[in-house]
Amino acid sequence: MKILVISLAGIGDTLFATPLLHELRANFPDATIDVLVKEAGARDLLESNPHLNRVFYKNLLKCGRLETLRFLWSLRRECYQLSINTHPQSRIHYRIAAFVAGAQTRISHEYECFNWFDRRLVNVTLPQDYTLHAAENNLAILTLIGAGKKQPAHKLEIYLTPEEQKWADDFLVQNNLAGKNWLGVHVGSGGTKNLAQRRWPLENYIELARLLRQSHPELRIIFFGGPEETADHEKIHAQLAGAVFPQTNNLRQAAALIGRCAAFLSVDTALMNIAAAMQARGQVVIETPTWNKPIEPFGNPFTLVKNPVVAGRGLEFYRYDGGDIKGTPEELRRCMASVTVGEVHAAVGRGLAKSI
Repeated sequence: MKILVISLAGIGDTLFATPLLHELRANFPDATIDVLVKEAGARDLLESNPHLNRVFYKNLLKCGRLETLRFLWSLRRECYQLSINTHPQSRIHYRIAAFVAGAQTRISHEYECFNWFDRRLVNVTLPQDYTLHAAENNLAILTLIGAGKKQPAHKLEIYLTPEEQKWADDFLVQNNLAGKNWLGVHVGSGGTKNLAQRRWPLENYIELARLLRQSHPELRIIFFGGPEETADHEKIHAQLAGAVFPQTNNLRQAAALIGRCAAFLSVDTALMNIAAAMQARGQVVIETPTWNKPIEPFGNPFTLVKNPVVAGRGLEFYRYDGGDIKGTPEELRRCMASVTVGEVHAAVGRGLAKSI
């Protein structure tokens, strides 16, 4: 059997597919199992995954139509018997990719934006379930292909090399952090659609760091992020002497480092899911308008700092229908500013107490 797993949404969404990849290999040990991703970070996180044969990387949203068709047609020549569009991938573009790649059986979840054309692009569907995590929505596909759950438990999976683990250990030694407690922080929130509007205010992170230095004087703080966080990191560096900003070469090095923290703080982003995959201790998440059951840290205990504006009504703000977060930029900024520094400080303190 030849299987193509299509995961063209975010980096965290690709991590949600890793329990399914493991089960596909367990059920079909001799199959060819390939994955198609559009994010370089997603490709990085799948490197060394023992359950895969190949990872195809192509940012189809940035390619011209002709280049996209040529690439997908090259996949068609692989003659896959089965393709699986993993959850959540609500935009019709992802199903068009499956159609052009041309597997005989093309599986997708059904989303609110589905219409007659979507059902022509894929030929086997199942309803998404907002009460289940995305990883569990993916595992529900197994019954459609005559397979079952062979693993006793599931978690998000990143397979790091000994060299990457050594890099993280060396970084901690070089920064006088080996054997010490430190907090990992990600101030970003993704850049697609209007997801940048769900960031907690940068000045709040700075005030939080100052409070933590008073309440936990031995605690160091490491700020994680990529190029899109450069400007924010520069502002933090100017106001917080001693803050650490690791220059990682890829998300795998970041994952190795996050796995060694005493606590990790973020909103719901790819790094939140990397922290879950690495079983980060003391994980704390600030509730945003995109928060819902399918994207919470899977398989890792966490503390949620409640947002009084969202108030658990995330699905009223954001659903898997291909659209943006509901609300104007000003409304969303006010929403995120409603979470106080004191509440986050208390949650981080509890996270540290549990992990130390």
